[in-house]
Amino acid sequence: MILKDKQIAIIGGGPGGLTLARLLQLSGVNLKVYERDFDAAARVQGSPLDMHEESGWAAIRKAGLADEFKKNVRKGADKKVIVNERAEIIFSDHKPSPEKDLGDEPARPEIERGALRKIFLTSLKPETVVWNSHFVSMEKQNEGWLLYFKNGSAAYADVVIAADGASSKIRPYVTPIKAFYTGITMLEINVEDAAKKIPHIYTLLNGGKLMAFENGQNILGGQKANGSLGFYASFKPAENWALNSGLDFADKTQLLAWFKKEYSGWSNTWYKLFENAGTPATPRPIYCMPLDQTWKAMPNLTLLGDAAHVMPPFEGEGANTAMFDALELSDCLTSNKYNTVHKAIAAYEVSMRHRAANAAKISLENGALMHSEGALKKVLNVFGIETPPIS
Repeated sequence: MILKDKQIAIIGGGPGGLTLARLLQLSGVNLKVYERDFDAAARVQGSPLDMHEESGWAAIRKAGLADEFKKNVRKGADKKVIVNERAEIIFSDHKPSPEKDLGDEPARPEIERGALRKIFLTSLKPETVVWNSHFVSMEKQNEGWLLYFKNGSAAYADVVIAADGASSKIRPYVTPIKAFYTGITMLEINVEDAAKKIPHIYTLLNGGKLMAFENGQNILGGQKANGSLGFYASFKPAENWALNSGLDFADKTQLLAWFKKEYSGWSNTWYKLFENAGTPATPRPIYCMPLDQTWKAMPNLTLLGDAAHVMPPFEGEGANTAMFDALELSDCLTSNKYNTVHKAIAAYEVSMRHRAANAAKISLENGALMHSEGALKKVLNVFGIETPPIS
């Protein structure tokens, strides 16, 4: 095996990095995962993840974790309602489906990020993850790399795999290519104890997702753990809007005033989101790597997930693509198809860039449609729906 007697360093303990760690350990590879979080108890941020059959779910099966995954699936979280700016329901799929997939699970089962992380962490050998390891820099040493971390520690690895996200500090060692701004920014807000604070909207979601469209603007929301709801006001400002807006994102009064002005045609039903939001709200400009990006493969360094191909979230492909990256990379490195690590990395990267470009293209197209004039009707057409409001 080309990784025999080699030490592998995976930088980042997100879905992609942990999937890779599990798959490589199943093949007897020596590795460490270096994660910036202080310990395993760190709260995992972000919306629930829906696992796609051909990517994320395929990786979970290959990792031998399907049973544990099914125990943690959030029932009904894959269901959605589409509403207009007045919060009137136009479409809902909160009905029993005659088709069952993945046993008794939905075709795209959803799981909390924290639950998914726990499943993978539990599956790894003790002390695989080195916590409180915030990567700072690295330098070549012999045939590998000497890694430096913010806590003052250092570690050697023969092969380094960057799974450190959209703001990867390792990516510049591979390529200078940078992501471009897509023209869309999402303002994230969260409401704790939502059943009491925003009962009408909480009931609308019914444990699933909500999408609202009007005038090129969106509100996208979903049920999260512990009774909270997460929402995004998604719109098309300049790239530096957050810096130049003058908004104090910890001030709910300012945020509500901004919403009333920016989303002037929307009903006051939505005001409750901002009146009850946990602060600060978080502006998230949406970026995407160029679809034609390429670089020369290195013999001992590669990328996966957002570090390799950050893309918009409008197809739910980010984590799924990262986990499939892990599946494909582990196969290239352990299947004896290649006689050097360099050749294995090169083959993986060619396939990975092609897959990611296709996924990113769909995500970009979906984002453009969702933020266009008449988006509500267009989205309904995508789902094959031409129905008046049903409530």
